[in-house]
Amino acid sequence: MTRREMFEAIVNGNITDEVVTMAQNEIVKMDERNAKRKNRPSKNALANEPIKAHILEVLTDAPMVASEVAEKVGISTQKASALLRQIDGLVVTEVKVKGKGKVKGYALGEGPQYLDREVTV
Repeated sequence: MTRREMFEAIVNGNITDEVVTMAQNEIVKMDERNAKRKNRPSKNALANEPIKAHILEVLTDAPMVASEVAEKVGISTQKASALLRQIDGLVVTEVKVKGKGKVKGYALGEGPQYLDREVTV
C-alpha cells in the first residue's frame, strides 16, 4: 500500500488493519527523521559558531551591551543580541544606557558581579 492509498482510505473512512499498520509504520519513520534532525545543527547554527567564538574574544569582565559587541565584531546589533543569549556562561546584568534606560549587559565571569554602569552609546 502506498501513502496515497493510505490517505485515500482514511478520507473515505475505509480504515482496515492494513491502513492502521501502515500509519503506525509512518509514525515510527517520522519519529526517526525528527530525532535525526534534532541532533544535527542547522546551517545557520554552524555558520554562527565562528562568530560566537569571536564574540567571546571581544568580551571582557566589564559588561558590554549588544550594540558595543556588534560594533567590535562587525555584525548587526540584532544578531549580536541573539548570539549573546545563546552563549552559556556569560554574566547578564542590567546596564544603564544614557537616552535608552536599562538594557542587558554581557560579560565574562561567574555570578552577578556588576549591577549598574553608565554607558554612552
